[in-house]
Amino acid sequence: MAAHRQPGHGTPMNPSFAQMRHSLYVIACAFALSGPAFAQDPAALELAAARMAVERADQADADQYAPGMLANARQQLEQAQRAAQDRRERKQAPVMALRAAADADLARALSEEAVANAQLQQRQAEVARLQRTLATGEGR
Repeated sequence: MAAHRQPGHGTPMNPSFAQMRHSLYVIACAFALSGPAFAQDPAALELAAARMAVERADQADADQYAPGMLANARQQLEQAQRAAQDRRERKQAPVMALRAAADADLARALSEEAVANAQLQQRQAEVARLQRTLATGEGR
């Protein structure tokens, strides 16, 4: 999806591929450098995905708009990381990481929804102001 810009504003409403390119590069390098580790540890891929999901939620300001959900995702990620290090709980780590990623994705989505709603309210207020200006004949 292409980033849509509001007229007169330089910030995109949606992140562009160029903004995500750095994160994708970091992921690719991490996978390349730790390929053998992923083959030996089935939870490693899920843990990496969960870490990236938490990072994306952070970048979407989920701390502000969905703090409880993001805190839950972080806690589940920590538990998954601890489980991956514990020989007795290692099998549970992938499931825990998937839950952390799901909560982080939900926190990001809630944050993006809150931002979109705020932008919508701002646009609606601008339209109402312009309608009042047209109705009263101001600015002529």
